[in-house]
Amino acid sequence: MEVHSFQQGGMKLHYRSTGRGDPIVLIHGLSGSAGWWRYNVPVLALKRRVYLLDLVGYGHGRRQKALGVEGDVQLLSAWMEALNLQGAALIGHSMGGHLALRLAEQQPERVSHLVLACASGLLKGPTWRMALRLPQAGLTGRRSFLPRILFDSGRAGLPNLWRSGVGVLADDVRPRLAQVKARTLVIWGERDVVIPSRLGRALADGIPGAQYLEIPRAGHVVMVDAPRQFNRAVLTFLHEGQES
Repeated sequence: MEVHSFQQGGMKLHYRSTGRGDPIVLIHGLSGSAGWWRYNVPVLALKRRVYLLDLVGYGHGRRQKALGVEGDVQLLSAWMEALNLQGAALIGHSMGGHLALRLAEQQPERVSHLVLACASGLLKGPTWRMALRLPQAGLTGRRSFLPRILFDSGRAGLPNLWRSGVGVLADDVRPRLAQVKARTLVIWGERDVVIPSRLGRALADGIPGAQYLEIPRAGHVVMVDAPRQFNRAVLTFLHEGQES
């Protein structure tokens, strides 16, 4: 897939797209990249137009300074407006779920569905503790994915990881949950050691009408650890939304 870029305020958001139909936007998490969706895009793109993002400071955007939550949300919002995305399904993992939730709250007219995969937003504690847990994500799930986690973390660099981590932990989404209008599915890995599943249940409880699914034996990178279950759950959720 060809890499495109959207620029605003001197910052570039890199993205790729494939498939046809209503838009799905995939937003990776802290230390991640668009490559973390490798097991999901081929299936999702059979039904939808899929956009894969590299956030500022990560992946193709790694040479830039990470923006933090507010900056990312502003840039993503401008990107959605520039592409005139309507009826979009936002699927975000970890920090990406945090950003997706903020976008859904701010742009309800553009976001029809929201999938939060092991999302941050309720996580508290020192940044160093979260940083130490990230490598464990590859040990409690698909171990063959650990090199990718370490590679993308190294490319992003410690300053970007730290800046993003501080921003995520400082932004508590609890006051925003009741304002989310999009149909919402919260997916968690049973073995998530980075963000405990009790926080996933709390997210689902706080969002009106949200569904909650916990996948056995999956860890923090749930869409990699259990791609078949993840893809099936997402497509079923989106299809139910079309019929209702």
